[in-house]
Amino acid sequence: MSGKSEIFAIKRVSMSRADKLSAQGYINEINLLRKFENNPYIIQLYDAENNKEKGVLYMVMEFGECDLYALLKRHGAHPLSMNFIRMYWEQMLRAVHTIHEHRIVHSDLKPANFLLVKGSLKLIDFGIAKAIGNDTTNIHREHHIGTVNYMSPEAITDTSTDSGQRLMKLGRPSDIWSLGCILYQMCYGRTPFSHLSLMQKLVAIPNQAHSISFPKYMAGCLQAGTDRDCNSDNSRPDIPDEDRVRVPPELLDVLQSCLDRDPKARMTIPQLLEHPLLKPVPIAEIVSDTVRATLNALKQHSNLLDSWGSSADQDENVITRLFGVIDRMKRASQGDGLR
Repeated sequence: MSGKSEIFAIKRVSMSRADKLSAQGYINEINLLRKFENNPYIIQLYDAENNKEKGVLYMVMEFGECDLYALLKRHGAHPLSMNFIRMYWEQMLRAVHTIHEHRIVHSDLKPANFLLVKGSLKLIDFGIAKAIGNDTTNIHREHHIGTVNYMSPEAITDTSTDSGQRLMKLGRPSDIWSLGCILYQMCYGRTPFSHLSLMQKLVAIPNQAHSISFPKYMAGCLQAGTDRDCNSDNSRPDIPDEDRVRVPPELLDVLQSCLDRDPKARMTIPQLLEHPLLKPVPIAEIVSDTVRATLNALKQHSNLLDSWGSSADQDENVITRLFGVIDRMKRASQGDGLR
């Protein structure tokens, strides 16, 4: 605790017991965190000491209340609200976008690596993160590294040639896949391949023939796979209405894009930040464009409406009246009733 009554976290690592790969990962994490000083989306490192005599590494860092995994568990009795999903999804995107802008691939994105600090999510654990070379868009790994439930197809697929050396080639889209798995978990209470055994996952994730299921209803993590899950074959008939929440089409669109096995087909983070999931298009704007296009199309087909001949003012009048109907329908859906 500081003189200002601030609480810090101390990470203590026994370097004498760590293998060479793990030890290098801790040093790598320190070097990366120092690049993101004062960044609001990355966990802050205040100080670090590698005591080689004692074989111990100390890191003084920001203190977090809980990670996203614990937060999902805490709210898992019912489907998450879209407001909850949108808020934390945007924070995750901005955190990962920050490291991608520095040409760094995290490679181990999962709920446990997003820490809640004073109400905001921050990205942590850069032990296996790796920088992309200036002359390429990918990094290469000799080992399968990451958490299987969130690993992308390219993180599992061996792309080596005849050299005999195993090689996995992955770039920013690999992190997008992992983010998609987290979003899938927020939507359905589980990851896309959680129902499979370890070996089945390693086969299914890169297999184009293995289709990913996108059920109709949302679920909390404490509902998934139980008789309270609306998507379960054994779901109870008395499941309350608040638990029968359909997956919004904009959420489904993002999930399907992030979980496309073709890395080039996945949306980029800038595209995801501009997607209607985070920036809904006003209904008036959609309807206005649609109505105008419809009116123009009808006027161009005299065989359908021989006596059309309306003016621009009449077009606007029709549009205004349609908006009035839509407004009444909205109020009716909110319980006011049609008038």
